[in-house]
Amino acid sequence: MKDDPQTLEEAKHRPEPQSAAIELAVRELLAACDLNLEHKDLRRTPQRVAKVWQEHFLAGFAMDPAAILGDPVEGEAETALVVVRRIPYHGLCPHHLLPYVGEATVAYLPDRKLLGFGRLGDLVTCFTRRLTLQERACNDVVDALMEHLGARGAGCVMRARHTCLAIPDNKHPTEVTTSSVRGELLHRQDLQAELYR
Repeated sequence: MKDDPQTLEEAKHRPEPQSAAIELAVRELLAACDLNLEHKDLRRTPQRVAKVWQEHFLAGFAMDPAAILGDPVEGEAETALVVVRRIPYHGLCPHHLLPYVGEATVAYLPDRKLLGFGRLGDLVTCFTRRLTLQERACNDVVDALMEHLGARGAGCVMRARHTCLAIPDNKHPTEVTTSSVRGELLHRQDLQAELYR
C-alpha cells in the first residue's frame, strides 16, 4: 500500500495543529459523552489531550524526510547492508484514533552514502507520528531511503501491538508485523534473510 503523493505533498505544507482548536474539539467530545467537564478528573483533560496529540501523534507531519536524510557521509567505498534493529515507535490508527506501539528494523544498501544510525530512528518517527496505518509507514520509510538517500535497496519491518485490535475481544498479546522492501532487497534472499533475522 503506497501513500497517495498528493497526501504526502499536503502533509509537507500542513499548518501546525492549533492547541485551542484541539482543546475545543475534546471538550465537545466529552460533552457529547454526557460527562461533567468540571469533574476534577476532567478539568484539564482537553489541554492534556491537545499536548499529547501535538507532540506524540501529529509531530511527524512537520518532519521532512529529505531533511532527515540530508547531509550523509559521501564517497565511502561500497558498504554491505546497514541494519538498525529495535527502533521504538508509536503511531495512531486513522480508523479508530487508537494508538499502536512497537519496534522497527530498518535496513539499507548504500550507494556510497552513509547515514548516522540515529537518522533511521528519526525517519521512523517522521512517518509514525501522524495519523497513518502501520503498513503505510513501513512503505514510506523504504521509499524515503530510495528517493532521498539513493540507496541501492532498502527494507523495513515493523512489529506492533494495536489498541484497536486488542480492546474489542481482549486480544491483548496480538502483534501485527508488516514489511516492505525495495531495490536489490527485492531479489536478494541473503539481504532479506539479514533484514528478517
